[in-house]
Amino acid sequence: MVEVNNSMGVPVRLTPAAIQRVRQLLAKQAKQNLKFRVGVKGGGCSGLSYTMTLDDASRDGDIVYNQEDIVVVVDPKSAKFLEDVVLDFSLANLLEGGWKWTNPHAARSCGCGTSFTPDR
Repeated sequence: MVEVNNSMGVPVRLTPAAIQRVRQLLAKQAKQNLKFRVGVKGGGCSGLSYTMTLDDASRDGDIVYNQEDIVVVVDPKSAKFLEDVVLDFSLANLLEGGWKWTNPHAARSCGCGTSFTPDR
């Protein structure tokens, strides 16, 4: 596990709206000490898909950091694809609401915004 302090760069930055939504999700869980795990996996219409889950474990090599009161965990393979990514959440309307990933290193993204092709 690699703990990141605020002076180091973090792979994914959560917006205030995303933090609020993660807090809501955590509050609905019976387990304590859950972490917000984000990552990527192969698949989706553009090559890599974003993943997120609530997890109570940290694995060897994970990057762990705190954003406000949310403990964020990113595996080392995903971290290189999630550098400078911003994760937002919106309930603006039914068609465009939900999670929104902004990835400056995506050469191409799918229409629904859940997968991407890295530019490197």
